[in-house]
Amino acid sequence: MSKQFDVIVIGGGPGGYIAAIRAAQLGMSVACIDEWKNDKGGPAPGGTCTNVGCIPSKALLQSSEHFEHAGHGFAEHGIEVKGLKLNLDQMLGRKDTVVKQNNDGILYLFKKNKVTFFHGRGAFVKSDAEGYEISVTGATNESLKGKHIILATGSNPRALPSTPFDEKLVLSNTGALAIDAVPKKLGVIGAGVIGLEMGSVWRRLGAEVTILEAMPTFLGAVDEQIAKEAHKLFTKQGLVIEMGVQIGEIKVGKEVTVNYTDADGKAHKQQFDRLIVSIGRVPNTIGLNAEAVGLTLDERGFIAVDADCRSSLPNVWAVGDVVRGPLLAHKAEEEGVAVAERIAGQHGHVNFNTIPWVIYTSPEIAWVGKTEQQLKAEGIAYKAGSFPFMANGRARALGDTSGMVKFLADATSDEILGVHIIGPMASELIAESVVAMEFRASAEDIARICHAHPSLSEATKEAALAVDKRSLNF
Repeated sequence: MSKQFDVIVIGGGPGGYIAAIRAAQLGMSVACIDEWKNDKGGPAPGGTCTNVGCIPSKALLQSSEHFEHAGHGFAEHGIEVKGLKLNLDQMLGRKDTVVKQNNDGILYLFKKNKVTFFHGRGAFVKSDAEGYEISVTGATNESLKGKHIILATGSNPRALPSTPFDEKLVLSNTGALAIDAVPKKLGVIGAGVIGLEMGSVWRRLGAEVTILEAMPTFLGAVDEQIAKEAHKLFTKQGLVIEMGVQIGEIKVGKEVTVNYTDADGKAHKQQFDRLIVSIGRVPNTIGLNAEAVGLTLDERGFIAVDADCRSSLPNVWAVGDVVRGPLLAHKAEEEGVAVAERIAGQHGHVNFNTIPWVIYTSPEIAWVGKTEQQLKAEGIAYKAGSFPFMANGRARALGDTSGMVKFLADATSDEILGVHIIGPMASELIAESVVAMEFRASAEDIARICHAHPSLSEATKEAALAVDKRSLNF
């Protein structure tokens, strides 16, 4: 006989486990199904983000940044380091420990909130007037029945059509986080978030990194002024970035040979010890058995949903990477909370206009709202103001003065339309602007707020002042 639940969540990543916890908080009986395994075959909830994405990549980014500082930055602070040596096994081991701590934390939260966890793959079997029958295939096989189903099955890395991932020489984000020796020459196809972050990690550890990008412009989704600054800084660091590239034949042997033409049509051939392919992600509906219940997918394979994350089926919802919108862990979390609250009869809310974006390179890049090129394309009259970190006292003390904060505000009302940051701790600084935009604040509102001195956040205040051409420290 099937085990009965008010809500069954398929997928234990950021969207799924948060949806399950929120639904349980609201008094519903909840099951969460997730099939991720650790190296011992046990459960590893948290999805791509926790296991092979956000969390392990940030652990390696932090470790590699420490290594680079020890080798090149500490001397300026009067700290002499002799005999600097990389222990890559220890670095990767620390990354794995951080991942396990997060896995265990999610399992604890399930227990605390009385969410029943099933380790295996969830799939539709059939539906009837009482709800949906879901099978769990894993260490044990189970049959569950749920009135509401939340699909949070995430996404998978997109491979090149003729070059599948082997995670040894041709790597997705999974393999890029587990290279067992620093490659002499590392190739990266795709200059997006994953390509830049993973390229940065291995460059800091000693690899010669070449990034090949098909698009003609660097970081096209980023504000153009910020993207140009980023390109300049990354190139100065030693990343070789080629834009407008057309990838040709790729041969995999003892190394990876990539044939390509550059933006001028000139043919090139490069040999790499490892090749990271980061050309986007595709929705994961494999094994869901969507056709058994008539669940509609859109033309790109995402689960079709409305603005409230309702699918084509009654009481079936979908959140996160498997639906439209940005493939961001925090977007998935917000959708998960909103869906749980909607099921409970509340008014869950997600404002897609105030979802922050972050690239965790050094310097970090973070933004929220419209870019300057978007405002121009939409014919919106705006004012702009910026402030460089080189004029910020705290940044000078840190020894990290690269980048700037940039504000875009409506020319008439002064409402903040977008904020763009490249520089130290940009991922933390952007939160103030997200709050301001959610409350429809003006640039003047931020300019009038007292910011602690000395702090990096003063650059935010100064950029807001600069919208009205009255920056005080530059």
